[in-house]
Amino acid sequence: MAPTTDTEPTVTARDTPGVIAPPPLIYLAGLVLGLGLQRRLGSSRGRRSAAAPVGGALLVAGVGLAALFLTTFGRAGTPVDPRKPATALVTTGPYRFTRNPGYLALALIFAGIAVLTGGWALVMLVPTLLVIDRGVIAREERYLEGRFGDEYRGYRGRVRRWL
Repeated sequence: MAPTTDTEPTVTARDTPGVIAPPPLIYLAGLVLGLGLQRRLGSSRGRRSAAAPVGGALLVAGVGLAALFLTTFGRAGTPVDPRKPATALVTTGPYRFTRNPGYLALALIFAGIAVLTGGWALVMLVPTLLVIDRGVIAREERYLEGRFGDEYRGYRGRVRRWL
């Protein structure tokens, strides 16, 4: 590990939400477990082809929302990584409709892949979302309230967590 210089701020646990793991890894772990379930239980090939348009639409919607989320964070100049301190409260772009567009995008991508592969993997989306809700979102919300105070409380009162 490189030593810090006077120009590099030291990040402590108090400067971040303290999420349990990077959210993309949580979704990936849930998806891998779901695909393992899929492999064990098999899938109905007829259902898979009939569900392809739905799975494809979910996947495209998720990728599009993820791109919009990343662009919005980039414009605000605040880090996407929840292990780094937030430098701005983002309330524009997709944040006008949901407080968690990045996690919603990952859920849509997960659901799209699950539907395209036969659907059994979709069962793992629920426990994955519970881990995201308790281990990431709840911690981020406490952090953002502490960091941005009334500005965040007002935003939270106007915009739903998911949709």
